[in-house]
Amino acid sequence: MDLLPADWIHAAAARHGERCALQCGQERLSYAAMARAIEQDERALAACGVGQGQVVAWLGLNSAAMLTMLFACARRGALFVPLNWRLAPPEHRAMLAECRPALFIAGAPFSDASAAAEVAPAGTRCVALDEAELPAGWSSMADFLATAGNGEAPTRAAVSPQPPQSPQSPLLLCYTSGSTGRPKGVLLSHDALCANADASVDMHAMSADDRVLTTLPLFHVGGLNIQTLPALRQGCSVVLHAKFDPAATLATIAQQRITLTVLVPAQLDAVMALPEWPDADLSSLRAITTGSTVVPERLCHAVHARGVPLIQVWGATETSPIAACQHAEEAQRSAGSAGRAALGVELRIVDAVGEALPTGRSGEILVRGRNVMSGYWQDAQATARVLDKGWFHSGDRGRLDADGFLRVDGRLKDMIISGGENVSPAEVEIALQDDPDIVEAAVVGRPDARWGERVVAVVVARPGAQLEPDAVMARLEGRIARFKQPKQVFVVDALPRTALGKVRKEDVRSLVARLDDEPAPPASRESSA
Repeated sequence: MDLLPADWIHAAAARHGERCALQCGQERLSYAAMARAIEQDERALAACGVGQGQVVAWLGLNSAAMLTMLFACARRGALFVPLNWRLAPPEHRAMLAECRPALFIAGAPFSDASAAAEVAPAGTRCVALDEAELPAGWSSMADFLATAGNGEAPTRAAVSPQPPQSPQSPLLLCYTSGSTGRPKGVLLSHDALCANADASVDMHAMSADDRVLTTLPLFHVGGLNIQTLPALRQGCSVVLHAKFDPAATLATIAQQRITLTVLVPAQLDAVMALPEWPDADLSSLRAITTGSTVVPERLCHAVHARGVPLIQVWGATETSPIAACQHAEEAQRSAGSAGRAALGVELRIVDAVGEALPTGRSGEILVRGRNVMSGYWQDAQATARVLDKGWFHSGDRGRLDADGFLRVDGRLKDMIISGGENVSPAEVEIALQDDPDIVEAAVVGRPDARWGERVVAVVVARPGAQLEPDAVMARLEGRIARFKQPKQVFVVDALPRTALGKVRKEDVRSLVARLDDEPAPPASRESSA
């Protein structure tokens, strides 16, 4: 398709009219109704002067209104910034101070008086969603749409003409999850979203007959771009949950006859822990897509055992995110891999000096394609560090096999060097998570006077299982090399994670340091390298 996102819904409305485009809670919008809602948002934006290159920030749970405003921004040439509602007000304040939105829209409880006072930038027009008591200086969304703040009902004539959107103009400004360092604003163009949608349609064999369930937060490209926006472009019906709930997810799949959904590993574990899982009706599903972190093979086999392909996707906010993916027919034979280069994407594996590595050798994963970001918001130096002649340096380690399937080995900076040997945390995590009594595992390095670093594991037991550190370490004997085996194991209730479910390694290191200093340390052992 050659259409830019500004025209996706109107084109779908011309084809499908009254077909359900979007259902969120009790709200149900046909494609025709969604197009009308986008036009109403567009008129309101025009009436308050939001146009080319200006920023609209949104802080709220998943909703139909969030998506219609995104498409209205596309038509106005504005940038849409979906903010992570799981962050604290100081974190929101830093992002808003950086991107300086012309309009800030927030939902309850984010627009209450205390939060509003902390995060709303001076001079920014602030609009509250569904607020009975508005913070001082804020408008309600209903009033914003009805009057656009100028005392007059907006009309079609109120929309000032905008120049045709360039495919390379930015549309989305998405802040990275912040698993390492300060979150950076990633600029994704209209064309990047088109390329990503092409890849999604190809990997999912997506058609207008599909019914897509979205439970991931739309503030992240995983929730927004892996299926949701591509599905709306294709004319599918999208069922949108405000927040993820395992029981509601399983019930919706059966009741709404869902054909496609995205569930990251933490969500899959939560759904599979339900007593309803073994007998749940999954007959409508063509596939479940997963990713965002290393996917344990036990999850792949558990989903495949229910007759549903579990297809993996790999990428980053900077790649929109689809860079590598599996197709349903490849899922079982390539379980544990992230698939091959997505449609329109090139992958390279390089060493520390940028030289291409042969098949099977692990190095940094580079990505090139129209889906790659334009750069980081107002940060030319950070952009130059990761973009080189169109290639995005992902910071992830991986290797390609003879058939082009990608195996992700973890983050480059996470590499542990123990006794002069390189240890990939991801490799040890996979070995740990193959243990049926272990639900989650994170592996980090700790300073060691003898070995430089020692391998330390933090694990979460499955409900009802009793894990002893010595037993966990013993189970790895003969499965991975001695120098890779954890010298310490800590059993905890949960791992620290980002909003999308990625393990936050810096917090794991802090947790290990704290536990290591407690008076009763866990079992540990010395090992020759």
